[in-house]
Amino acid sequence: MTRPRLRELAERLGIISEYVDQTGRSVRRTSDGTRESLLAVMGFDTPTEDAARGWLSELDHEEREAVVAPVRVVQRDDPSANRVRVRLPDGIASADVELTLREESGHVWQARKHVRRAATLELPTPLPYGYHALTAQVQWRGGARSAEQSLIVVPASCVTPAMLLDRRTVVGIVANLYSVRREHDWGIGDFGTLTQLVEWAAGRGVAFVGVNPLHALVNRGMDISPYSPVSRLFRNTIYVDVDSVAELEHSETAKAILNSPATRATLRELSATTLVDYDGVIELKGRILTELHRTFRARGGVGGRTREYEDFVRLRDPELTRFATWMTIAEDSGVPDWRQWPAAMREPDSEAVRAFQSAHAERIDFHRWVQFEAQQQLAAVALRGRVLGMRIGVYQDLAIGSSGGGSDTWSYPDLFLSGAAIGAPPDPYSATGQNWGLPPMSPRGLRMQRYRYWIELLRRTLEHSGALRIDHVMGLFRAFWIPDGGTGKDGAYVRFPSDDLLGILALESVRHNALVVGEDLGTIPKEVPPALKRRGILSSKVLYFERDRQGFKPAARYPALALATANTHDMPTLAGFWKERDIELRAQVGLLRTPAEVLRAKRERAAEKQALLRLLRLPSPPHYEERQFPRKLTVAAHEFLCSTPSALVGESLDDLLGEVDPVNVPGVGPDKYPSWRRKTRMTMEEISWSFSVDDAVRCADRRSQ
Repeated sequence: MTRPRLRELAERLGIISEYVDQTGRSVRRTSDGTRESLLAVMGFDTPTEDAARGWLSELDHEEREAVVAPVRVVQRDDPSANRVRVRLPDGIASADVELTLREESGHVWQARKHVRRAATLELPTPLPYGYHALTAQVQWRGGARSAEQSLIVVPASCVTPAMLLDRRTVVGIVANLYSVRREHDWGIGDFGTLTQLVEWAAGRGVAFVGVNPLHALVNRGMDISPYSPVSRLFRNTIYVDVDSVAELEHSETAKAILNSPATRATLRELSATTLVDYDGVIELKGRILTELHRTFRARGGVGGRTREYEDFVRLRDPELTRFATWMTIAEDSGVPDWRQWPAAMREPDSEAVRAFQSAHAERIDFHRWVQFEAQQQLAAVALRGRVLGMRIGVYQDLAIGSSGGGSDTWSYPDLFLSGAAIGAPPDPYSATGQNWGLPPMSPRGLRMQRYRYWIELLRRTLEHSGALRIDHVMGLFRAFWIPDGGTGKDGAYVRFPSDDLLGILALESVRHNALVVGEDLGTIPKEVPPALKRRGILSSKVLYFERDRQGFKPAARYPALALATANTHDMPTLAGFWKERDIELRAQVGLLRTPAEVLRAKRERAAEKQALLRLLRLPSPPHYEERQFPRKLTVAAHEFLCSTPSALVGESLDDLLGEVDPVNVPGVGPDKYPSWRRKTRMTMEEISWSFSVDDAVRCADRRSQ
């Protein structure tokens, strides 16, 4: 039995009826069962056609009652930018309409018109870029109504390499910050380590240093993946360099703890480990930072920091206080998942939560303050890069989503939905697809909240950044939703308001003078690449993947508007690729289940290695040189990438150091592989005088000339 009203409702709410799979040949169609499940996730229960028809009628009524749309994103050079469409409520034949526009700058403009049913009103002046507030006041005989619209005027494009780099092509270093070591560190790479990395890179003509997502994590147990944060709006304070906190000089208690034999021994142990001990690091840093926060409160800040802190809180509230509250409840209860809290604590505005805030005001302030310190330190890193002449500086990474039990989902219950997870559809590598365990955002909810979360997310991630990499950029166009209890076979794509999201992205890119890179790997709908190109968003081109039927693509076929790299955080290093370490690991953790699968993978790798040698014009190494060959391969691969037209080339620090083991093995838990924990073999001090590392980055000088 077909269900036409169900399908109409699903289409109206963005559930896509079909998609082409990774083979590029087969069309997968969305079932009515999947439509019904995903509509229920969105809040539209449709067990019958009458129910679907009722929801359609309700949506029609909602549209008819809207005097103006709640939000409008428009390019400044669009001929319609100054025109406002107004519709009178149902049953009102004519009325006087007064528009009041308050620009972001504070200027106020007005326009008036007598309207019959609907009309377009012209604003008296071209609008500048920015976020403007529009109010429509409607008056008719016997009644009145007002409506508000967020009018967002955006540029046509993000900042492009041609604008920022004067048409030069540049090289950068890409690193996983937690993994980078320095002498006498606290067991994890932090903002002090990042400062050293920026200084080293700048001295070699490098234009940027890219890092993993710096989003907030619990930093305990399994909550250590930078791509599954509790909040994307705030930063992971494990990266705070405690030795650089201004209050340390004035806290006798903190200095006493630090100078105690027990603490010195703990620091040596944490620094000496080959894997990051997140529990140990966060416990020790937390103890010292708690004391430094007490000093901050007692002294009123050091060097005017109280005023800066107050401004920091004012600009980020209410989101900041909600995040700090979530962190405090999580640590007080020992449960970093609000879905497992008592029912009274699951609503951020409940009486129980307000009572908790009153009782734990100092600890909540601690979590606000440590966010302030993280922001201060990242700002100092960015400033150091600019002083040293880096053309881009630090570039940050934006994860695709937030964890289901984290702060973002608790703070925005109308935006993040339960009952489904985002992931990927079935493909030749996974017959059931991938479930990433991250809750989907509601496209309708995004528009109803006037994109506040998206705007705040971009502002916080672009803060002190010269570039932004967006993981899985296709998520701005559509996301694959999998109903709880199902697999990728039961999922479907859901459409997002990409024009609006990309427009806001362009506005924030221009305001921060930052480039944007979209990670567009895998099968991408045909409409996505031209849309990204129009918006000036760089594509992500990975050497391992840039192939066609003839093999690896030559350098000339790489696009100019791109970031070219050898690999990513989910792939083997160059040394690991050559030594087939990734194949060994996949067999060890069960991703390759039989000897035949391992043999097939090794045969495919042998062919890939020969093809790569031909591309890089390297002879096959004799047996006695095999051990040292990965360094030659790394130099040749980076020389090849630097010969492409791509505006940016990113060289992985792990490749430069000859790391063999990956930082992440996707699809397996920590019981099988310690993802996100492996440290670099060399410290920053050792890197700074290593001729072999300098040799691997030498193409940076040529590109920067």
